[in-house]
Amino acid sequence: MALSTTRRASLSDQVIAQLRAQITSGEWPVGSRIPTEAELVEQLGVARNTVREAVRALAHNGLLDIRQGSGTYVLATSELAGVMHRRFADADGAQVAELRATLETAAAGLAALRRTDRDLELLESTLARRDAAWHAGDPEDFVQTDAAFHQAVVAAAHNEVLAAVYADLGEVTRAHLRRDVGPELVPDRYLSHRGIIDGIRAGDAQLASTEAGRAIGACGQDS
Repeated sequence: MALSTTRRASLSDQVIAQLRAQITSGEWPVGSRIPTEAELVEQLGVARNTVREAVRALAHNGLLDIRQGSGTYVLATSELAGVMHRRFADADGAQVAELRATLETAAAGLAALRRTDRDLELLESTLARRDAAWHAGDPEDFVQTDAAFHQAVVAAAHNEVLAAVYADLGEVTRAHLRRDVGPELVPDRYLSHRGIIDGIRAGDAQLASTEAGRAIGACGQDS
């Protein structure tokens, strides 16, 4: 994580770029706590004030959330995702569900036509983690793993623009899931997403889209 000195950009700009790279690469996932200020100073070899300035800049842009007494957490993977989160933080849940249905049913249909064997492996692994999180009774883990599954469906559509738009809406959809799931998981509200994978695996675009729409339409019963 050492800084490159090949360019004479300001130290603050270099630190901002380095921290952003940790976020966008997925090394610091959304929801995770980043290293402490002291740890970043040691890792980057710069002054505490430089690190503080960089963290504040990324917080201002919506990528980080500074929580007094708790630490600094990753809020979004890009500036646009941060803007989306702030813009739609209080959006009507039914409207968020409609947006998800529009994007995810289209993505599932495309995925059925374009998926690769690697896509299927990723779908299976993310579905397994989603199921495990539910049965472990961990609401936040379930929200994160459910979101990862749906992101994998969108990725399997192999449409870079669709994937980018969906990723920028990631925290909006996760916030919607948190409100829907609530503080604890209720066993009889669980809905399997196995049908989505079955449709994609079979190359049946209509079935995949229908199952994806059913999953979103069941908001209020599961995720």
